[in-house]
Amino acid sequence: MDVTELPMPSDLEVARQVRLKPIEEVAASLGIPPQALFHYGPYMAKVVGAPPEPRGRLILVTAMTPTPAGEGKTTVAIGLTQALGRLGKKATVALREPSLGPVFGIKGGATGGGYAQVLPMEEINLHFTGDFHAVTSAVNLLSALVDNHLHQGNPLGLDARRIEVKRALDMNDRALRQVIVGLGGPSQGVPRETGFEITVASEVMAIMSLASDLSDLQERLGRIRIGYNQAGQPVFARDLGAHGAMTALLKQAFYPNLVQTLEHQPAFVHMGPFGNIAHGTNSVVATRMALGYADYVVTEAGFGSDLGAEKYFNLVCRQSGWVPQAVVLVATLRALRFHGGQDDYSQPDSEAVRRGLPNLAKHIENVRLFGYEPLLAFNRFPTDSEAELGLVRAFAAEQGVRVSFTEVHAKGGAGGLELAQMVLDALQKPGHLRFVYDLEQPLESRIAAIAQQVYGAAKVEYTQEARKALKRLVKEGWDRLPVVIAKSATSLSDNPRLRGRPEHFTVTVTDLRPKCGAGFVVAYMGEIMTMPGLPKEPAALKIGLDEEGQVTGLF
Repeated sequence: MDVTELPMPSDLEVARQVRLKPIEEVAASLGIPPQALFHYGPYMAKVVGAPPEPRGRLILVTAMTPTPAGEGKTTVAIGLTQALGRLGKKATVALREPSLGPVFGIKGGATGGGYAQVLPMEEINLHFTGDFHAVTSAVNLLSALVDNHLHQGNPLGLDARRIEVKRALDMNDRALRQVIVGLGGPSQGVPRETGFEITVASEVMAIMSLASDLSDLQERLGRIRIGYNQAGQPVFARDLGAHGAMTALLKQAFYPNLVQTLEHQPAFVHMGPFGNIAHGTNSVVATRMALGYADYVVTEAGFGSDLGAEKYFNLVCRQSGWVPQAVVLVATLRALRFHGGQDDYSQPDSEAVRRGLPNLAKHIENVRLFGYEPLLAFNRFPTDSEAELGLVRAFAAEQGVRVSFTEVHAKGGAGGLELAQMVLDALQKPGHLRFVYDLEQPLESRIAAIAQQVYGAAKVEYTQEARKALKRLVKEGWDRLPVVIAKSATSLSDNPRLRGRPEHFTVTVTDLRPKCGAGFVVAYMGEIMTMPGLPKEPAALKIGLDEEGQVTGLF
């Protein structure tokens, strides 16, 4: 049956049709012993203890430059895992946890869609096992200790004007971007300017995603730079003595979460730093656990190959010690229409698709740049026309890439069998990772390598403030860390209005900040917000409970 003929229920309706397996049965399918499970009800559990040595084959799912609504990387990753299961493979998927900001904002949750979902979707999208609340609490504990230190005499000599840590909230709230704390008189603290970040943009979230064990976690938390003292010297969380209590708060959250796909494959869902601000992947400990128990592990990296995949290769692979053996590149006709200049990208437009193909071509180049032959997965939508699909087939032949038109949203694993077989074929001759830069290169050179080779920029410029920040980084010795570039997710450039494949463009570095605990330097390009705002019509306005107490409007 063609995808356009399928009357699709909502994601929530699909999820409620499924009879979930007890989580101990799901764990047993991977060989995870019952004593390794810390239950959160019958269908969710933390997995504790050391996994077997990594042995699985890792498949990375990335994408072309997305539309504002995203192109379904999570759906394809889940559907591919389900398809591998249908082929008799011991497979699992490792994903990020949803942030409440997007869930109640505009983009929705992160549990996939249609017949390619991880379940229980309501619990995962709404609080889950409390991991993000633990991260939020640890961030806010550090800020509370900083403000208390100032109030109690400030023995470290902190400069209240140069404190860098902010409080966190896992919700979009533009009113909290800049705030003044400590008002109300001497007993209420020391007045100073500060602000909030969304939890997934915090350094603690990045640390939780990169730490290898609890000891490493505590050491990294101690390295968080609070700010500077009156003498201009950096002050860290360990100087305040905050890292021990923060680790205690995060201990339970640090263990990976195990759930299941709609077709009962195991799924590890853990952590979730933003892909345009941090590295945009699930945790190292979750992926390591998946690789220890499964033969095939599917994971994803946030946004397009220029953001998530670049950071996965250059940062996560360096810090974790493992690399993918195959790369799936997700694309959609609606994204091609968007990058071909069509604002109403839900409607067929062959000419817009033709104009948008150069953007996809650049992402194919990027995957090859890192040493892999991309497998092109076109995520099907009901409005896709045969004329448009014909253009894609011809383009794929011209590019020399294998393409699968996946229907995992409408058909689950059955709609991804062709893609799964393509992946298995590709694993017979796996790719070999090539880094875009060497850590011994100067920081400016590494930023230029990413901007010019991955984005296609002609030139990199620095504001006066960014030049000052670069000098401080070099002086303090943080310039040898890997670099994470924070920029727009909807353009290859740092200008979200430049669609398609822009040429002869300049990117501008506006600031450079070391995330000392996470172990990378963030280079900011363009206007980047770490606390998003809600849209005019937030998704939250459609969510509620029915007379039976069931959630409604959640997609």
